[in-house]
Amino acid sequence: MAKRAGDRSWQRAIEIGLPFLWLIVLFLVPFLIVFKISLSTATIAQPPYVPTFDLLADGLSGTLDKIRSFSLENYAFLFDDSLYINSYLSSLRIAAISTALLLLVGYPIAYGMARAPKSIRPMLLMMVILPFWTSFLIRVYAWIGILKPEGLLSGFLIWLGIINEPLVIMNTEKAVFIGIVYSYLPFMVLPLYASLEKLDTTLLEAAADLGCPPIKAFWQITFPLSIPGIVAGCMLCFIPAVGEFVIPDLLGGSDVLMIGRTLWNEFFLNRDWAVSSAVAVLLLLVLIVPIVIYQNFQQRQLEADR
Repeated sequence: MAKRAGDRSWQRAIEIGLPFLWLIVLFLVPFLIVFKISLSTATIAQPPYVPTFDLLADGLSGTLDKIRSFSLENYAFLFDDSLYINSYLSSLRIAAISTALLLLVGYPIAYGMARAPKSIRPMLLMMVILPFWTSFLIRVYAWIGILKPEGLLSGFLIWLGIINEPLVIMNTEKAVFIGIVYSYLPFMVLPLYASLEKLDTTLLEAAADLGCPPIKAFWQITFPLSIPGIVAGCMLCFIPAVGEFVIPDLLGGSDVLMIGRTLWNEFFLNRDWAVSSAVAVLLLLVLIVPIVIYQNFQQRQLEADR
């Protein structure tokens, strides 16, 4: 019995320790490296920064002395320059609008999938996942050929006689919204489908027997029970959309300001690794807020299910 108990304790320790080890190696250590660079001073060298503290060069006592006197100059610079503040605010706004559009588009799709006959649900689910089989970059590039003035969309609408001049969508926020909605739609549909598919249909039948109209039954039964899927889908779309770089860079042009592009410009064009690291750290701190909200929501859901 004692041996079995010891084996179980080791198994439990491994099961708990592996995820923590994964987070430490692939998240905490890289974050500490970036945070260290964000406290450094920019210089013309290779790499282009001078570390504020270096354990190998300064030793433990010297490093501790420098840690006590380190400066947040790079972070103060972010708040002094309106470019970074506007980039953060613009990213949050674009991500929030895109998430709302994803919910408006994804909810009817997920609802239709959940109400479809069980025999065709796997096929519908495969159709939602199918875009992931193609490279994300290729799919975004394809939208350039569709949205540019001489592209497929304008040409088709002119051929139908709906418009007389090409549409100006490329290099605008509209193109960014289209790209984000298309690219992140599966992340919204799948959590919604998981919630709606588990819905007990007898509740709707009971509501109908009691004279409740279908629309009222939807808002009083279906929608409240699908809120966990809505929250999960919104978080899965909003968090990566805030730091999106590829879509605004290819579809948005120079007029669309997002923090992902600003970070890339600081790192690769200006070669200011210290400021770009500060941008990345601050972006992570901004995204921690919705992550904590989502975790608290999940915890309350688990406690309610018990």
